[in-house]
Amino acid sequence: MSRRLVLLLAATCAVVVGNVYFPQAVGPLVAAGLGVSAGSAALVATAAQAGYAAGILLLAPLADRLPNRRLMVVLLVCTGVGLFAAGCAPALGPLLVAGVFVGGSTVAGQVAVPMAVGLVPAERRGAMTGTLLSGSIGGMLLARAFGGMLGEWLGWRAPYLVAAVLSLLLAVVLACALPEVVPRRRGRWSAPPVEALRLLRAEPELRRSCFYQAAVFAGFSAVWTCLALLLAGPAYGLGARAVGVLALVGGVTMFCTPVAGRLVDRYGADPVNLVCMVGGLASAGVLAAGAGGGASGMAALVAGTLLLDIAMQSGMVANQARVFALRADARGRLNTAYMACAFLGGGAGSWTGAEVYARAGWPGVCALAALLCGLALARHLVAVHGARARRGRAAPPGQ
Repeated sequence: MSRRLVLLLAATCAVVVGNVYFPQAVGPLVAAGLGVSAGSAALVATAAQAGYAAGILLLAPLADRLPNRRLMVVLLVCTGVGLFAAGCAPALGPLLVAGVFVGGSTVAGQVAVPMAVGLVPAERRGAMTGTLLSGSIGGMLLARAFGGMLGEWLGWRAPYLVAAVLSLLLAVVLACALPEVVPRRRGRWSAPPVEALRLLRAEPELRRSCFYQAAVFAGFSAVWTCLALLLAGPAYGLGARAVGVLALVGGVTMFCTPVAGRLVDRYGADPVNLVCMVGGLASAGVLAAGAGGGASGMAALVAGTLLLDIAMQSGMVANQARVFALRADARGRLNTAYMACAFLGGGAGSWTGAEVYARAGWPGVCALAALLCGLALARHLVAVHGARARRGRAAPPGQ
C-alpha cells in the first residue's frame, strides 16, 4: 500500500470521527442557544455516539459485500446532508434526530480500517491499525478544539455547517483518488445485526475485546462529556473554548498509537491491554483532583485527560489487532461487532456521566470512570489467569 493512500485513509478517519466528537465541546453553547438545560444539551453528544454505534452495526458490514470506494463516498454525502440539517435545527428535538443520522452515516472510517488491514502482511497489522487510529485521534482532538472555538466565535450552528462542507469535499476527493476494492462475496448473507450477534457468540476473543473497549470507552466518554460542564461551572468559569484547548493537549496520543501498534506486533495484545487498563484506572484518581479549580486543578485535568486518552486509544489498537486476527474473510463484520459494542458503551457513558454529574458532581464522574476501568482490568486478569491455567494443563508432564 502506498504512503499516499495510507495518508488519505488516515485523513478520512480524522474527518468522520471528528463529526462524532465535536458535539462534546458545544453542549453549553447549545443549551444557551436553544434555551434548554445543560444536562439536556449534553444529549447531543449521546445522540451522535448512539447513531455511530447504529451505523457501525447496520452499514459498516457492507464493506464485506460492496465496493469500498463507492460505499465510502455515499456515506460521506449522507453525513454532509445530516450535518447541514443539524446546523439548521430550530429546536433540541430536531437537532438530536439529525445528530443520530449524522452518527449513523459517518462510518466511512470503519470501512477504511479493515480494508487497509487486509492489504498489509500479518506482522504489520498492529502498526497499520495504530497509524489509522492516529488519524482518528487527530480528527477527534481537532474537532473538539474546532467545535469549541468556532462555536464561541460564530455560535453553535457554525461547527455543524463547516463540518458539512468538509464531509462533502472529502467525498469528492475519495471519488477521484481512492482505488476501488471489491470484496469477495462468500457464503450466505444475513442481516448485519444477526451477523454481529453470530460472531459475538462464536468468538470468545471478540467478546473479550468488546467488553474491554466498551467499559474503558464509557469512562472516557463520561469524562469528556462532563468536562465541559465542569469548566463552565463555578469552579473554573470558563467557556467552550477551554474544552477545545484542553483537548489539544491530547495530541500526544497521535504519536503513541503507532508505537502501541508496533508493541502489539512484537509482544501481543494482552500486555498492551494490561498497561492501558492500569493507566485508565490511574487517570481517574488524577482527574478527581481537578474538582477544586485553580491552577493545581487545571494541571490535574490536563494530566488526567492526557493519561486517559493514551490509555483508551492504545488499548483500542490492541483490541482491534486481536479482533482482526480472528477471521480474514470477515474483518468488516468483526469490526462492526467490536465497534458497535464500543460506541454503545460510549453512548451509555455519556448519558450516565451526565446523570452522575447532576447528582454527585465531578468526583462522581471520576468514580464512575474508575469503576468502569476497574471492571475491564478485572476481566482481563481473569482471562490471562485462565489462559495460563489452560497452558499449564496442556503442557507435557515434567515440563
